[in-house]
Amino acid sequence: MAVSKSKKTKNKRVSTEDILLKLCHSVTGVLGAATGKPVKHSAMVQKIQKTSLRPDLGCFVLFDGSFSGLVIINFSSQAAVELYRDYMIHMGMPEDELANQHTADEVGDVMGELMNQIVGNFTNQIGKELQTVINQNQPKMMAINKSLSMSIDTNMDLAQSRRVAFSTNQNNVFFLELAMDKTEFIELQEFEVEADTCPDDIISQEANKRALAKQAAAHALSSQENDDLMDSLGI
Repeated sequence: MAVSKSKKTKNKRVSTEDILLKLCHSVTGVLGAATGKPVKHSAMVQKIQKTSLRPDLGCFVLFDGSFSGLVIINFSSQAAVELYRDYMIHMGMPEDELANQHTADEVGDVMGELMNQIVGNFTNQIGKELQTVINQNQPKMMAINKSLSMSIDTNMDLAQSRRVAFSTNQNNVFFLELAMDKTEFIELQEFEVEADTCPDDIISQEANKRALAKQAAAHALSSQENDDLMDSLGI
């Protein structure tokens, strides 16, 4: 009589490359929704010895929790300006009021805002899909001279570092670098993952915040002008 062997289900494992892929999807998803134009990442990942801020515009965010890490995005000046202008135009800003240089404060502010949304989307996905918690700090932006590069000390033991190339709609290139603890997640039992947060919803929320802030500023200016008029009339 033949005896059937029970099949043993192999536990799902999530490695550094899997976590990096989730981060890449956050980058393409958030930037694509923000600009209304496609952003693509390379199918290849590069192992590197260390992460660095590089020209022309570098942005980094540290995160910690169940594992620690550092996310860096190094934008070329062309990529930074393209993404900034596409984002602002998508938000309804007049094109002739936008900056054209990557060193402009508003470009750095917008790229920092987008970086915050990217890492926020990433930490949200990690929380749902790996059932764990990581927290991020505020993004830091820096315009970097062509002759400089800067390393960020993360104080991580056995850190693993990776680099992935991205391209914008106009084929301008920028690079994502990730350094994180050497770790692996192993699924003990199956579980249902909550529905994804749509990047469009994140962008819509940010647009509403900007619109409310602009409305409040306009109201404050109008009130001040009315007060000045009353003062000039001696009322």
